[in-house]
Amino acid sequence: MSGNSFGRMFRITTFGESHGQAVGVVVDGVPAGLELSEKDVQVELDRRRPGTSRIVTPRAEPDKVEILSGVFQGKTLGTPIAMVVKNVAFEDEPYEVIKDLPRPGHADITYLLKYGHVDYRGGGRASGRETVSRVAAGAIAKKLLKSVGIRVLAHTIEVAGIGVDLDKISLDAVQKADENLIRCADQSAAKKMVEAIKKAQEEGDSVGGVVEVIVMGVPEGLGETVFDKLDADIAKALMSIGAVKGVEIGAGFGMARMRGSEAVDQFTVDPKTKKIMTLTNNAGGILGGISTGMPIIARIAVKPTSSISKPLTTVNLKTMKEATIRVKGKHDPCICPRIVPVIEAMLALVLADHMLRAGKVDSSRFK
Repeated sequence: MSGNSFGRMFRITTFGESHGQAVGVVVDGVPAGLELSEKDVQVELDRRRPGTSRIVTPRAEPDKVEILSGVFQGKTLGTPIAMVVKNVAFEDEPYEVIKDLPRPGHADITYLLKYGHVDYRGGGRASGRETVSRVAAGAIAKKLLKSVGIRVLAHTIEVAGIGVDLDKISLDAVQKADENLIRCADQSAAKKMVEAIKKAQEEGDSVGGVVEVIVMGVPEGLGETVFDKLDADIAKALMSIGAVKGVEIGAGFGMARMRGSEAVDQFTVDPKTKKIMTLTNNAGGILGGISTGMPIIARIAVKPTSSISKPLTTVNLKTMKEATIRVKGKHDPCICPRIVPVIEAMLALVLADHMLRAGKVDSSRFK
């Protein structure tokens, strides 16, 4: 079975390698009549694009998207949408030198053990470059969700142990998080995070962090029972991002330190809408795998970049003896800033799929 496709009714298949000719995606299930242009997709790709600041990889990729099919006269046709982004700024030589030295923390060794014949340049399909395809597809999902009043926002809440007080962060601040290099809603914490990243970079090292995503305007009733729960699909979507090593929804692991009386979200009635709502949102907008109508909140643990210039111990695959490796090339000292649009894309893809499955998208409105 191939692991390159995701979703049921809103389904994507990504393709391409880090140092191949291009990366891209085919998106199927988009209703006909949705207004869509390359500009809509480019806006999101520019947020993920490398070489945009001093704390991300200097790889200078323009990441210019080209829509090959599925759109005519500025509107979707209801047929598969194929998009491609050419790779133009990559160097093979650093990887030729270490092709027999699997990089610690990378998928080099597992891909080799599974497939035997692999593209070792830049990590191939396991590279963060693959997320270009996700963000391109997510741009379409976000456009679809916006048409029904759903908005997906992500921001960095911790880097190198420097965190923010979420109780003091407003939604307006989250909406403006892109205004600083680290995409953090707390401007003071953002400065400290940037300094920590620069320090690690100078020492030939990297740092990890935590990114939060908030989804506003989600209707109640999304998600299925038992194995197709909405939170289960969200967890899978987020864990499929290569740099992610942990996912929590709502209060998440904090629930383990609460009593039941603290953890449960008690019910009340919204005086304006007359709908049932909760006084708190520890469940993160999902109960029993089904959305409650409250905002969906999830967080991911982002590991430090494994490609660092400090010497690491590995094994020479030719001699089968220990060897030392120093990874050269252009790499992010912290992945958090550029993973923000990726986590938004994956949440958007899950929700677009579940909205279509639940029949909550009236495609006639696009015509």
